[in-house]
Amino acid sequence: MSTAMNFGSKSFQPRPPDKGSFPLDHFGECKRFQEQFMKCLRASKFESALCRHESKAYLECRMERQLMAQEPLEKLGFGDLMDGKADKH
Repeated sequence: MSTAMNFGSKSFQPRPPDKGSFPLDHFGECKRFQEQFMKCLRASKFESALCRHESKAYLECRMERQLMAQEPLEKLGFGDLMDGKADKH
């Protein structure tokens, strides 16, 4: 008797992420921004909305160093932080 159960011929087909690869920061080029973001998260009890400036700075660093695809910051949800529309906390 087989212990494996076969519920049909469908098998899991992995697919790549929607935005493509997200390379690791092997050389620590954005480590300072990542640390600032994590420090803010810990200080705010992981309330990410309070750390949007740090998150934006981290993503800008990654895009500038080609560690992620260039995306308009407005598309990433930072439209209200552009062109001085929001005050820095």
